[in-house]
Amino acid sequence: MKFLVDMPLSPLLAVWLRENGHDADHVSAVGLHKAKDHHIIEAARLQNRIIITADLDFPQLLAISRSADPGVILFRGGNYSDEQMLQLLKRVLENYPENKLEHAITVVDKVRIRRCPLPIE
Repeated sequence: MKFLVDMPLSPLLAVWLRENGHDADHVSAVGLHKAKDHHIIEAARLQNRIIITADLDFPQLLAISRSADPGVILFRGGNYSDEQMLQLLKRVLENYPENKLEHAITVVDKVRIRRCPLPIE
């Protein structure tokens, strides 16, 4: 799978994803750390990447535009250590195949994982 890890999430997520066979970049590594959200969405769409973020604006922008992509994995519910995020991300990847993540908003918190297919009607 291909991922784009957004600020303020740790670049370690992208490193872990690459170590586990995925194509992953952190926005800071590709010059998007100061980009507006809609530019990040467009970059992810053009590169067929799933955005990993804690920013609630991404699902809102996708809902407003009624877009079917890119997929978003959204961490909610407070501050997470890098280890907690890695464990939760591992659960997401174990439970959802790529075709279920690339056209959905997947919301992750400490207790559960919820998935909302895109586009949102």
